Amino acid sequence: MTRLTVNRIAIVALLLLPLTLSGCAKLKARDELNKGVRSFKGGKIEEAIEHFKTSIELDPELTNAQLYLATAYASQFVPGVDSERNRKVADIAIAEFDKVLEREPANINALKNIASIHFNLKEWDKAKDVRRKLIEVDGENPEHDYTIGVIDWTLTYTERMTLRARLGISNNPEAPIRRRERERLSDDNSELVEEGIDHLQKALEINPKYLQAIAYLNLMYREKADLLDRDGREEYLVKADEMVERHKNTQEELKKAAEEGSPAS
Repeated sequence: MTRLTVNRIAIVALLLLPLTLSGCAKLKARDELNKGVRSFKGGKIEEAIEHFKTSIELDPELTNAQLYLATAYASQFVPGVDSERNRKVADIAIAEFDKVLEREPANINALKNIASIHFNLKEWDKAKDVRRKLIEVDGENPEHDYTIGVIDWTLTYTERMTLRARLGISNNPEAPIRRRERERLSDDNSELVEEGIDHLQKALEINPKYLQAIAYLNLMYREKADLLDRDGREEYLVKADEMVERHKNTQEELKKAAEEGSPAS
């Protein structure tokens, strides 16, 4: 073997070395990812987090490791707990999910988790913004339209019931709100009510048997009724009652289908 041949072999080996090291790192990264998944499923969250971090260090392009890391942090967030630590956990989880979205802007799992965290923090506008993005990339899932409807109902119901309590009619849902107060309430709530009705109807267009959406459309029709004069109010109370009946019939249909072991269509 000539010196020239030896030199060529050495050069090729040097060129292949980074690829070999890179491949080795990727294998180790996947091994760390698998260890992290096992720890996560076993409830060892802190241990899982360290494995996911190591996996990302070894292979920064391994999106699944980043997604699992964010999910592990999100699992430590406790909905309804108002504490500095809980808020910090939520912020960390969102930041880690954002890193997934930097690589995959349409990653549905990351978007859904961020939307859920904002919802549980009662950050309504942020939660709705993320759900709107999800409608763009996951439009056949009625959950996104439904959730926007739930948020809109939560906002309008709170304000309406506060007004009813002030007027002394909170215990009488059939009592109409006086015209002047009703008009002020309409100025505040009508846009949200219309948006909520629209999204709940869209959810039911996707899945006509979506029981929760039927229930909330009933509630949102009642929000609409309290913004209208006598004739309009009656019209929407009738619509609301129709949703009550639809919910009952759909529930029975789904129950029957389950008992017969076939999907309701």
